Amino acid sequence: MKSRKAHGRLLDLVSGRARGPLASFARGGLWLASLAYGLGTRWRDRTFTRHPGFRPPVPVISIGNLTVGGTGKTPTVELIARSLRDRGIRPVILSRGYGSESGPNDEALVLEDNLPDVPHLQSPDRVAIAQTAVEELEAEALILDDGFQHRKLARDLDIVLIDATNPWGYGHLLPRGLLREPVSALGRAGAVIITRSAQADAATLSTITARVRKYCAGPLIEANHIPLQWHRESGETAVPEAFAGQRVAAFCGLGNPESFRQTLADLKTDVIAWRTYPDHHNYTRADVDDLRTWAQALPADTPVLTTQKDVVKLRLRDLAGHALWSLRIGLQLRDGPATTQLHELLGRLIPTVDA
Repeated sequence: MKSRKAHGRLLDLVSGRARGPLASFARGGLWLASLAYGLGTRWRDRTFTRHPGFRPPVPVISIGNLTVGGTGKTPTVELIARSLRDRGIRPVILSRGYGSESGPNDEALVLEDNLPDVPHLQSPDRVAIAQTAVEELEAEALILDDGFQHRKLARDLDIVLIDATNPWGYGHLLPRGLLREPVSALGRAGAVIITRSAQADAATLSTITARVRKYCAGPLIEANHIPLQWHRESGETAVPEAFAGQRVAAFCGLGNPESFRQTLADLKTDVIAWRTYPDHHNYTRADVDDLRTWAQALPADTPVLTTQKDVVKLRLRDLAGHALWSLRIGLQLRDGPATTQLHELLGRLIPTVDA
């Protein structure tokens, strides 16, 4: 409960929604801290430019972003891994495993459900697990999840995701904003994917494109998160539009919770109760009890909706007698020359992949 409220207050602060003298003073302090953070990122960039990280004997594809929070890395990792696997390549996914101290984290559990035949190794030491993947799992390609800032492992292709609904993390480096690095870091990117492009207007997409093109000449692809299927732990499934016109309750723990709420709006649901948790939130017994108390106050037969990323940590069929459904999301790349160029990049990188 406290972490959920603290997360909301921090987002209100860095986004500028929180107003008044105290909020302005706090933002000033965060801005000073971001100056120190920026110096650190520049020093780190120069260090790795002079001394590149360990290079495995197989191609490495990194999926990452510039900002803290959800830009769609997990569905993109799934898309690339599935593409390689379907072409006869043995990929292995590598990730830090944020929040995985007691076992696989939410992203690993989602990928395990969706790609059970693609190994996923998690460790802060991604050089070590890269060696394990090659030597013990006979990996023919490594997919580095959330790897843009992880420079200890050299990569052959950096795919950087930019969320069209909040592309530049409120315009500031951490902790004043959500940027992990300056936008100029896009100069290291081999390809850029603008996710949630359907939630932005043409003028916004044009502005994002112009800024990306200042630094990156590689393929620039628009993509959308596509609802695929509702699922219950009992095994029941339903089409994405199953709750259109119905009153529902919903919750999630995502880096960009408003994207889930927008998806529910696009699916024509009537959200009468809503709550959010921090990204990668590990649901405790107290959280589950709190969710059940929240659900008890809902009208009878109100379904409760959440994301696949949340339900893999809950594994519940119901909340206080209300059916709990989770939404599986996929990434759809817009057809066009840029998508073709990305496939050509992969084809050159891994010759057995059809261009």
